[in-house]
Amino acid sequence: MPNDKTMDAVALLKADHRKVEDLFAKFEAAKGDGKKKALAEQICMELTIHTKIEEDIFYPACEGAIDEDLLKEAYVEHDGAKVLIAEIEAGGPDDEFYDAKVKVLSEMIEHHVKEEEMRVEGMFSQARKAGLDMDDLGERMAAEKAQLMADYKVGGTPRPETSTFTGTALA
Repeated sequence: MPNDKTMDAVALLKADHRKVEDLFAKFEAAKGDGKKKALAEQICMELTIHTKIEEDIFYPACEGAIDEDLLKEAYVEHDGAKVLIAEIEAGGPDDEFYDAKVKVLSEMIEHHVKEEEMRVEGMFSQARKAGLDMDDLGERMAAEKAQLMADYKVGGTPRPETSTFTGTALA
């Protein structure tokens, strides 16, 4: 990336969290279907990329270093979000439950972020305490994020894959 200093892993993930929180707030305040659709699509893309870099790089690095139950919950929370993301992307603001789905997704993400960012027992604190190389993880995640953003600009946001969901297929 062309940055002088790449963010460490936790700083990168927290920056993503703040960006998505801002997008959810803008969606809440948005008037007009076009604006809502554009914001929802951006939220879905940001969350799809964020979950991908966490699942590809950050979570595997945390395995064996943080509370196993917390890590398993994070994967399941991601999968729940992915199901809603798929439904939001397949629909539109004129759908009866569109706003409700975005709201529930916002609440799910708020809960997930809280668990990751809690001061002592949160995933990020545990990962730092375990001595994970946050600079290396941050560089790798930033590189994957940049590649995914470039790919998604060309081909659009792909259908999210779930690792723990065994219900109806998302396709």
